[in-house]
Amino acid sequence: MSTFPKIEKLKSKKTIEALFAEGKNLREFPIKLIYLKTAFEDGAHFKVGVVAPKKKFKKAVDRNLIKRLLRESYRLNKSLIFNNIEGNYAFLFLYLGHKAPSFDEVHIAMKKLLEDFLKKECDENVG
Repeated sequence: MSTFPKIEKLKSKKTIEALFAEGKNLREFPIKLIYLKTAFEDGAHFKVGVVAPKKKFKKAVDRNLIKRLLRESYRLNKSLIFNNIEGNYAFLFLYLGHKAPSFDEVHIAMKKLLEDFLKKECDENVG
């Protein structure tokens, strides 16, 4: 059973700014993943943040729904990366769509994104 504990939540303003400044990104519509290899003082291997843009979704209810969907699909798929990669990473999942997604859309995109991330990072670490 996978969970999404508090220690894995990305809250550091400094880390978020670093993600936007230096982070690499991958895209699988309707989600964009920005990631950065970094170190955390609290011993976490991964920290994750989710974003739904206020510009596209005026109502907080809609933004919160999207963020819940992103967090849940990450939680269900995080075992893909947890067991297969070395190092500590900060992740930021941005929702790019213009309308509220279904869970299946988000889940499929999340799985593909995490698989792409694994491939890319494993290739870089080998080569």
